[in-house]
Amino acid sequence: MFRLSQFMRELRRPAAPGPRARLPGPVVIWNLIRRCNLACRHCYSISADTDFPGELSTGQVFSVMDDLKAFGVPVLILSGGEPLLRPDIHDIAARAKSMGFYVGLSTNGTLIDDSNIGRIAGVGFDYVGISLDGIKDTHDRFRRRAGAYDRSLAAIRLCRDAGIKVGVRFTVTQDNQHDLPALLDLIEHERIDKFYLSHLNYAGRGNVNRKTDACHETSRRVMDLLFDTCWRYVERGLNKEFVTGNNDADGVYFLYWVRRNFPHLEQSVRSRLAQWGGNGSGVNIANIDNLGYVHPDTMWWHYRLGNVRERPFSAIWSDISDPLMAGLKASPRRVRGRCGACRYFDICGGNTRVRAQQLTGDPWEEDPGCYLSDEEIGVTTVRERISITPYTRRRRAG
Repeated sequence: MFRLSQFMRELRRPAAPGPRARLPGPVVIWNLIRRCNLACRHCYSISADTDFPGELSTGQVFSVMDDLKAFGVPVLILSGGEPLLRPDIHDIAARAKSMGFYVGLSTNGTLIDDSNIGRIAGVGFDYVGISLDGIKDTHDRFRRRAGAYDRSLAAIRLCRDAGIKVGVRFTVTQDNQHDLPALLDLIEHERIDKFYLSHLNYAGRGNVNRKTDACHETSRRVMDLLFDTCWRYVERGLNKEFVTGNNDADGVYFLYWVRRNFPHLEQSVRSRLAQWGGNGSGVNIANIDNLGYVHPDTMWWHYRLGNVRERPFSAIWSDISDPLMAGLKASPRRVRGRCGACRYFDICGGNTRVRAQQLTGDPWEEDPGCYLSDEEIGVTTVRERISITPYTRRRRAG
């Protein structure tokens, strides 16, 4: 996750970078339930409006939480499916808060209304993220439900008015990128605290629909707009939070923005970006699915590391006998192609490995989602490499 606002604010008050901060344990995104009342086009968990057998009981969830706390996990993001369909969601969230976790709720928002906003506020969620895929017609088409946009927007307003930190989560593709300016206007007019832009990752329905992934030029235009919008908030002294995810090339592209606009700060920013280090799958980000299987992150549901019913999460996460985990935890990671030859590898960490795995079968190949040119990343001497687009895979001379 690239915390754009944090880097932007530091441009106003430059300071020498300190030692790299390391979390005591990973942030855990926990898909407590797979059932969902929607069937979104890019859903990584391929959820549906039906019960999925074998999900963890309340008691099992509590036992896992005890292990997570002892292991140093600081953050729990409660997700689904639609987590509000789980009858014990408020009990789980309240217990997590009482244990000292930072607790987020990731929801489509359609089930939040006047009847339950008081209880949601009473839990004390640190953050509620509500997904919007565009404005009205676009969102309803992506969510495959007429009226979904109106209900989600109403939920955002209810959370905001109840004093809950609330944000919009937006996954950009070629089919909805045209709505980004309107969404950015929306967070201004509705006084929404946070905007999270996710690049499409090739998992679940997102893998099936990868032909609609934002092409590289579109990705650049999207990020240009996001940078300029975020900077205007910083200049106005407003504490609006902008974050991106699922494409760690964003950090490198931001460095180019700094080079154009604040050339005297480039080296300082580069040092801070290297401290961030890019992709954290298998290191700083973890996922537990509805059946208790542990994955390197939410986009790796097709790859199971173990099950919390059989081994504690702490044991599973620390085990590098698994080849994928050994590779993800290696520092530096050993990746090939243009990622391995990139002069900014220390910033992005090789980007998102699951896209390479989905398109080539090899998680250590180059990430096809990198939207920077060979010249920008200093790849000019690789004699032959695999070149991958969101649509095809072919070999060519580099």
